[in-house]
Amino acid sequence: MMLTRTTPRTKHFPSLSPHGFHRVVYYDWGAADNDHVVICVHGIGRNGRDFDVLAEALAPTHRVLAVDMPGRGQSEWLREPMDYVTPVYLTALTALIARSGADEVSWVGTSMGGLLGMIMGAQPGTPVSRLVVNDVGPSIEPEALARIGQYFGLAPTFATYEQLALYVRTISAPFGPLTDEQWEHITRTNARQLDDGRWTVGYDPRIAIPFRAQAVAPDLWTLWDAIACPTLVLRGEHSDLLSQATAQAMSERGPRARVAEIPQVGHAPMLMSPEQVAIVVEFLREPV
Repeated sequence: MMLTRTTPRTKHFPSLSPHGFHRVVYYDWGAADNDHVVICVHGIGRNGRDFDVLAEALAPTHRVLAVDMPGRGQSEWLREPMDYVTPVYLTALTALIARSGADEVSWVGTSMGGLLGMIMGAQPGTPVSRLVVNDVGPSIEPEALARIGQYFGLAPTFATYEQLALYVRTISAPFGPLTDEQWEHITRTNARQLDDGRWTVGYDPRIAIPFRAQAVAPDLWTLWDAIACPTLVLRGEHSDLLSQATAQAMSERGPRARVAEIPQVGHAPMLMSPEQVAIVVEFLREPV
């Protein structure tokens, strides 16, 4: 069963890393000539199809570009695993903004995508005019990084798709109560079948090499304090990555973000339920 009534246009562009060009795929929703553009950036092991429900809801008023970051989804894997780092990601996202043709963009970022949005939004002359940060902050709880590190990049293989689906439900339990249809979408859009018929996750497992090489989580409060645009922070009620104290401080410093806590969810809200989608849509549609 389709989770949405419509499907996006699938497009791509070349981006540059220290070891050559690579193909970046993105999903384009809404009218192509709409200059109200939303850039959607997923979490570290996910892809742009996580935003299908949100993008369809926004499409009547916005053009939505949801990207598969390098090494994820349909985007090309990088030649050198140590290129899976922030500067390469920012290069791809700058190219995506340029491809949109918009002078200003709104930004919705989940986890890694939220961190990248914070970096982009803090830069002088930034094109980010409105920012949604989904369950991440300038301080990241080390316990959450340890939990993610237990499975991220291991890329186990399974004899059947059903076994993969069970694995995804297990490691992604913090996403909260989802319907079978939503779990199927999360699994199907991030699954990869190997030449021998076995199934695994839909990303380059080498992404985890620079992730594991980072000894401590970065402190990004200086960047947060430089953000000036209207900002919404989503926090899962049971999140182990974004603490209540950090979310509170995000409402008091920098852009003085509006904070919305999502009940019954850990890390991270998947923006698939009507209640979660409505929070983001209403924020992005508010008059300037």
